[in-house]
Amino acid sequence: MSVAEPTTLGLIAPHGGSLVNLMVPAAEQQAVKASASRMLECSDRQACDVELLVVGGFSPLRGFMHQQDYEAVVQGNRTTSGLLFGLPIVFDSDDATIVVGDRLLLTYRGQELAVLNVESIWEPDKAKEAQGCYGTTSIEHPAVRMISGERGRFYIGGQLQGLELPQRVFPCKTPAEVRATLPEGESVVAFQCRNPIHRAHYELFTRALHASNVSEAGVVLVHPTCGPTQD
Repeated sequence: MSVAEPTTLGLIAPHGGSLVNLMVPAAEQQAVKASASRMLECSDRQACDVELLVVGGFSPLRGFMHQQDYEAVVQGNRTTSGLLFGLPIVFDSDDATIVVGDRLLLTYRGQELAVLNVESIWEPDKAKEAQGCYGTTSIEHPAVRMISGERGRFYIGGQLQGLELPQRVFPCKTPAEVRATLPEGESVVAFQCRNPIHRAHYELFTRALHASNVSEAGVVLVHPTCGPTQD
């Protein structure tokens, strides 16, 4: 639970100072697709990461992290520029034929999501990543199991050009769309959850509206995290 205090200009600034939008204008999309040298099908998890990068959910990143930023985040939860980032944002593959300079057309269930410009490739130390990010190397931890069992041998860094967003069975607002719904100059009580809202959650964030540091016309923003759940 957190309370976002507005600035004198209205909403607080996005993380890193700017809200990224990597979607290519419609008139330029065919040229971007034609520039791709090969195609690569995304997993469900990769498609989610591509979507979040394209719409600015991982602002100010403009693509998947390079090795230097990846290692800095694993070691200290910050990029090489000092920007706070809790987990590294990487694209993985087992394809040893991918080389720097390739342009990958990322597909997902019949859709063409984006073109990834391959700017760096490396073999990560996954045990070090697990320990640095989650404090354990035990595969009993679901995220460690994901790193060791789901992710490929190589990590790929590079800028992304968005073409379309994955089709979902539920609506997903972009960060820009969410920000447009928030009242300027008022407090926002933000509540992020992974599980469905229950009564204790409701009481928690509605009562928070009456806190002394929340403006009279403040609102609650419920931000559900959608994705794979624990076993």
